[in-house]
Amino acid sequence: MNAPRRQHKPDAVSGRKLPKSFKDLTPTNAFNPRTFFHEMVWKALLIRRTGQHKQPSFPRLSHGQVAVTWIGHASFLVQFSDLNVLIDPNFANWLFFLKRIKRAGLRIEDLPRIDLVLLTHAHYDHFHKPSIRKLPAPKIGVMPWGMGRLARGLGFERIIELQWWESFVRGDWKVSLTPCKHWGARRLHDHDRGFGGFVLEHQGRRIFHAGDSAYFEGFKEIGEYYQPEIALLPIGAYYPDSFRNVHMGPDEAIQVFRDLKAEIMVPMHFGTFKLSFEEIDEPPRWLSELAASGGLSDRIRVLEEGVPAVF
Repeated sequence: MNAPRRQHKPDAVSGRKLPKSFKDLTPTNAFNPRTFFHEMVWKALLIRRTGQHKQPSFPRLSHGQVAVTWIGHASFLVQFSDLNVLIDPNFANWLFFLKRIKRAGLRIEDLPRIDLVLLTHAHYDHFHKPSIRKLPAPKIGVMPWGMGRLARGLGFERIIELQWWESFVRGDWKVSLTPCKHWGARRLHDHDRGFGGFVLEHQGRRIFHAGDSAYFEGFKEIGEYYQPEIALLPIGAYYPDSFRNVHMGPDEAIQVFRDLKAEIMVPMHFGTFKLSFEEIDEPPRWLSELAASGGLSDRIRVLEEGVPAVF
């Protein structure tokens, strides 16, 4: 199969102008400071932090088996018999004034050695420098274009930047950066930073992590080219509807799952930080309802933080 047409102009895919102010960085022009404080800071402060760090119980894997452990938010540990991969690691209890509502499923000190770290974009909830700095000697960091200089001094032996549809191969594993509908600025004026999802291929398995993304037609192209087996898809931070310019809800996540032609969906990006106006437990409840009505309940795995699932 021929590789998809290369697209190196994110605005053409996202349909979103690059942010030039704090107001532009927020998903809706109605997102005023008072509403922001009430919905995402004050309400979160009133919620008691739940969850607990699990004692590590990493399975012994045979060749071709993969273990997926959801740490929380968009953070995952993906393990093969000879490879440990960490995606968007964030173990913080606070992101500035945003409270973590559910504890990370694992402690950093309980992680196995990390061979590869995948970073989908530079937003603080996905690219958390203090978490990365504490990792046990990560060897390789792979990330979108324009992020490499942010990753210097964080302990990586090697830093790889990719454009959309580009791949990096090491031994018999391969990681590819795929497009998404989001944006990558860490600050107001760094418009040169990329963003995307990743397809990880190893031992005959294909795992897709979508990063942060709204729904867009490009997921069909990703499905045609890669047809990942396991899809890690975001389902939270979608209300009010204008937030869907940069995020997706459970309804669109199920459409992405179908577009990708994946076998298993693992939801993420919910229940950890309050980043929008829907109730904190609404995304998984709605997803369960949609899965049941669509005959997909046996193909959607909602993971418990810190507990490995073997596929």
